[in-house]
Amino acid sequence: MAASLSPGPASLAVAGTSMARGRRAGLFLTAGIMIGSLAWSIAAALGLGAVMLANAWVFEVIRYAGAAYLLYLAYRSARSALSTTDVKTKAIEGKPAALVVRGAALHLTNPKSILFFGALYSMGMPSDASPMQLATVVGAVGLQATIVYSGYAMLFSAPSMTRLYLKLRRWFEGAFAVGFGLAGLKVATARLQ
Repeated sequence: MAASLSPGPASLAVAGTSMARGRRAGLFLTAGIMIGSLAWSIAAALGLGAVMLANAWVFEVIRYAGAAYLLYLAYRSARSALSTTDVKTKAIEGKPAALVVRGAALHLTNPKSILFFGALYSMGMPSDASPMQLATVVGAVGLQATIVYSGYAMLFSAPSMTRLYLKLRRWFEGAFAVGFGLAGLKVATARLQ
């Protein structure tokens, strides 16, 4: 949930597009993001566990890369929270089909997604997970992400919510900085067996 709620290319694209072009455009972009998310989730569920079992060092690389990325997000969020410059949103342009394709491309090339799904299936799932357990996680993560990104589209297409977010942006960014920092330190210092 934290990964979907946190600011990143996908959430910022949905928010910016919804603010500038409205709810419909934001929801089409969300559909593309969900296609990309589903592709990463399935790929990670099908392949990453086998790689981890065969090569323990790959797990450690992904673990430390994930911790480093969380600490980087903490730094970026803290920097944004301390910044006094106004937020500039950028809408993604195009007709509905183009928005879906651009949303999928955005999520398929998003490092946050790659690291999230790699960490989810390598650290969050047992090595002997059944196909049904993997399918349940793929479905649950997909449903949760759909709710979050669709919620962003609905929320940021409302002018009153846009104004409220812009007013409280620095507080949100500060909370994200603390959360990312704690999560990054926990992943980096966890004792694994």
